Amino acid sequence: MQQLQWDLSFLADNSVVRTKRFGIPAEAKAVRYPIRLLRYWFGYHLLRVEAQRSPRPLEVAEVGVHTGQMLEFLGSAPVVPTFARWTAVDAVMLTEKLRQAGYTDFFEANLEDPSFDLPADYDVAVMLHILEHLFEPEEALQKVARRIRPGGAIIGGFPVVPDLLARIRQSQVRKNAAPMGHVSVFSPARVRRMAADSGLRVEFMSGAFFLRSKGSPLENSALWARFNLLWGATLPWWPGEIYWLMRKPA
Repeated sequence: MQQLQWDLSFLADNSVVRTKRFGIPAEAKAVRYPIRLLRYWFGYHLLRVEAQRSPRPLEVAEVGVHTGQMLEFLGSAPVVPTFARWTAVDAVMLTEKLRQAGYTDFFEANLEDPSFDLPADYDVAVMLHILEHLFEPEEALQKVARRIRPGGAIIGGFPVVPDLLARIRQSQVRKNAAPMGHVSVFSPARVRRMAADSGLRVEFMSGAFFLRSKGSPLENSALWARFNLLWGATLPWWPGEIYWLMRKPA
């Protein structure tokens, strides 16, 4: 439960995430500890730990960057991990906006294309809230895993449900999916199967919250934020979101 010791305080007065440019809803920007930001918070701390254990600056590929919120959030943290390059990978590349956010390399590609392959090998890949939009997430993860160096890692996250409900829920969402909407549903058990099928091992996995209260006064409380993290760490299958790190054996 290392995440219970991670710094949460910089969410409370973070001016970067409250700018017009940063893409989260206004109600999330109006509170001190928006649960909406936990996706970047988990990603940041997992990257921070990776950078600390690495003998050299990391080479990172982020798959599914949208407008670059992850790297902007990283730059707003009190301790910014060093990296040698950070490659943006997306089907629609907003190059100039991403360059302003700090991305160094740009690779426009469709992850679901059968010929998809990352342009180089990397120490870390970041796949936050992208796999739930793919019909074949296992195949996509395997393609990315092939380009991770031995000892490297993939950091990711997405919505989660208990294993017994995952297949039923997936059938439902695929019937009603909007363009670019969610089409795959995950459970902790599926995360472990995906890792094993990709030659990886799950080194970290945690749920994120008991209840996302969408900008309510509860999200002004650090105690409420810590309670949500404790709940997620204890019950990672609880319907909400799950974040994980998969390690490639050295």
